[in-house]
Amino acid sequence: MYAVIRTGGKQYRVAPDDVIEVEKLSGEAGEIIQFCEVLMLGGEGAAQIGAPTVSGASVAAQVIEQKRGNKVLVFKKKRRKNYRRKKGHRQHLTAVRITEILTGGKKPSKAAAKPAPAKKETKAEKAKAQDKKPAKKKTDAKPAAKAKAKAPAKKVPAKKPAAKKPAAKK
Repeated sequence: MYAVIRTGGKQYRVAPDDVIEVEKLSGEAGEIIQFCEVLMLGGEGAAQIGAPTVSGASVAAQVIEQKRGNKVLVFKKKRRKNYRRKKGHRQHLTAVRITEILTGGKKPSKAAAKPAPAKKETKAEKAKAQDKKPAKKKTDAKPAAKAKAKAPAKKVPAKKPAAKKPAAKK
């Protein structure tokens, strides 16, 4: 079964377990949100087309993360006028996973939401979790031996005072 929903001024064709990026929606990762503007339902038997929306239909989704899109560069130029402007823009997006398509005014179930997959821990995160410092590299030479090996610093000769000019004759 699939549905066509409208959010953020755009239309999306979605099915259960689809992951889509939509315009920013309020909500933190793991929350369940509901899209009530369902324009069409299809897949099993005849398609239902709304006028403008299908009554009693909704789509439940789980927020995966809040993020920003790729940078879009805007460059303005007027030739021979030394006018150039360069700007960048990154759109705020929300990644959502479609959990279920509901008909007949049903409410989304909590069981349909699957927990987000756990991220793999890096070595630094594991060490931080264990309250241990990462192992430092051992050096071959001892610090005392390095200090003796250095040559003493040379003294810089002091500057001589500038010579006085003889007094001007009257």
